[in-house]
Amino acid sequence: MRMISKLIILALMVSLMTVNIPQKVDASLGISAASAVLIEQKSGRVLFEKDAHTKRRIASITKIMTAILAIESGKMNQYVKVSEQATRAEGSSVYLKPGEKIKLKHLVYGLMLRSGNDTAVAIAESVGGSVDGFAYLMNQKAREIGMFNTHFANPHGLDDQEDHYSTAYDMAILMRYAMQNKTFQEISGTKVYRAPNPTEEWDRVWRNKNRLLTKYKYTTGGKTGYTKRAKRTLVTTATKGDMDLIAVTLNGPDDWNDHISMYENGFKGYDMAEVLQKGKVEVTKNKLYKGHLYVKKSIVYPATSEEMDEFSIKYKLEKPSKRLTAKDEAIVGKAEVYLDERVVQEVPIYFEKAAEKKEKKGFLNSIKEIFLLVIGVKVNG
Repeated sequence: MRMISKLIILALMVSLMTVNIPQKVDASLGISAASAVLIEQKSGRVLFEKDAHTKRRIASITKIMTAILAIESGKMNQYVKVSEQATRAEGSSVYLKPGEKIKLKHLVYGLMLRSGNDTAVAIAESVGGSVDGFAYLMNQKAREIGMFNTHFANPHGLDDQEDHYSTAYDMAILMRYAMQNKTFQEISGTKVYRAPNPTEEWDRVWRNKNRLLTKYKYTTGGKTGYTKRAKRTLVTTATKGDMDLIAVTLNGPDDWNDHISMYENGFKGYDMAEVLQKGKVEVTKNKLYKGHLYVKKSIVYPATSEEMDEFSIKYKLEKPSKRLTAKDEAIVGKAEVYLDERVVQEVPIYFEKAAEKKEKKGFLNSIKEIFLLVIGVKVNG
């Protein structure tokens, strides 16, 4: 699990260093939020931004970080004993009771769907040992994934700490990272969840506060937030066709419509261009390399209609050596995709010795072998 997490972080860091071709703010969108950003999820490209790098209070969208850390802890099916401190958390609550035992999984659903501050504290104490210990983990993860203008002081986003802030862009980075986790995807997009309530005769039923899940048909998930100082904050995701978008607004009085407006603008203005297909690449006449080079993944990038013909690819290869005669694959270079004379994506180029060809068997011979096996005769005598 840790190795997978590290690989995801590495991929994010590489893409974050290459994808930002700034787009001018389209004034016609009329975004109400003080800060806003729209990014494409696969590439991380910024499609729209408005004051996206200003540090602001973020309220309960903080809980995206709390949720992903809980999921990555590997303890989702373990029971958590709820403390007195957790039940005393101010603001929104799922009304946990002191001493009750509840699965971490249920706490994360209560956190994301109902924005329970009591669940946030219970998660922090379970995963981080304490609220302060968990805040340390939050900031550690923030640095790892490139949230350089963010500082977390609590797991819920309440205004009880002055040094708790982020930016619209940083929160988009966080959501992009979190959405690569299938468990997070499922929880984030759940409209209604039923959790057991051991001290009562009825189950807890939680309905998602993210109204965009029913208001806008392309919405796939998100997290709402509000405090008196942060005002309305919102992070959502939407998918249409092969394009996955992430929208963030901070201090947005008309945030539902802000997000819809950004999504419609993004889906209308951009298409996903497959710039490089995965598989064999013939980029050199060198005998040692010829027929052995390939890329494992396609490069797909959002582009306007005007940009579709402006992509170019540069292949950078290491000097070949005799060690490449081994059967094991090796990274021997990279393919760089350029747009507007800037590198926007890159993937490693692999070398692999051609596998030895196996003798092809005819259809009748295959049938014969199966028949002989069934009656108990060894195929090879």
